[in-house]
Amino acid sequence: MTIQISEYIDAIPDFPKPGILFRDISPLLNSPEAFSLAVDQLADYAKSLGASSLVAIESRGFIFGAPVALRAGLPLALVRKPGKLPGTTERIDYGLEYGSDALEIKHGVIQAGTRVAIIDDVLATGGTAAATASLIARLGASVAGYVFLAELCGLGGRSKLGDVPVHSLLDF
Repeated sequence: MTIQISEYIDAIPDFPKPGILFRDISPLLNSPEAFSLAVDQLADYAKSLGASSLVAIESRGFIFGAPVALRAGLPLALVRKPGKLPGTTERIDYGLEYGSDALEIKHGVIQAGTRVAIIDDVLATGGTAAATASLIARLGASVAGYVFLAELCGLGGRSKLGDVPVHSLLDF
């Protein structure tokens, strides 16, 4: 039997508010076979980028980042909300559709000149992924590409990610 990853993503209407169609990854995570297949495919793509490190975005990016980094043989760095990382961090404040947010990365986990792949669960509007790329640039590194489980194509997030490869296993 061939596993189709898309069959393990539920569409939940009107969550978290009316008019939103939420893509729930819980069924994928509940199937070791489907989750393993997704991780294998994401790891293969991450390796193909020629990156020397993987950067995962809090929080659902961590779910995919750790096993993908392990399978791809890449070190993993975490981008988190402010105050969640010890030591000296680099911070970026960025705008959202309705408000603002901030992200941090710990100094020393990415070296200047490094090419990194950025991973997250879903590419939606692209703001968080673009902010992560800005953090990477502040550290003197560059983005080799982006890796997502899914892309919500109608939200235009890809257009905010510049001139580097963007790959998602699923398009909605």
